[in-house]
Amino acid sequence: MTRKPTHPGCVFLEDVMKPIGLTVTEAAYMLGVSRKALSEFINEKSSLSPDMALRISKATNTSVESWMNMQQKLTIWNARNHEPDNVIPFPLPVAYEG
Repeated sequence: MTRKPTHPGCVFLEDVMKPIGLTVTEAAYMLGVSRKALSEFINEKSSLSPDMALRISKATNTSVESWMNMQQKLTIWNARNHEPDNVIPFPLPVAYEG
């Protein structure tokens, strides 16, 4: 099993907010989101939404795709670690020999 990907909220907190000394209140104001929404995100209680990714990308001059890729990797990792055991594979189609 591979290492769990880092939550994008942790990346935003450690690599953006802390180095420039932003509080949650200040960063939320600058992003145009509620303090609660940002707090839940940086405390890994909520996933990164496309809207928040766009706001962060505009505020940090980074790509929205880079932020969404972080979330996608984490989401897929979580899904793979909770794979359902009741899935039955579809039968393969019979090849037509005409």
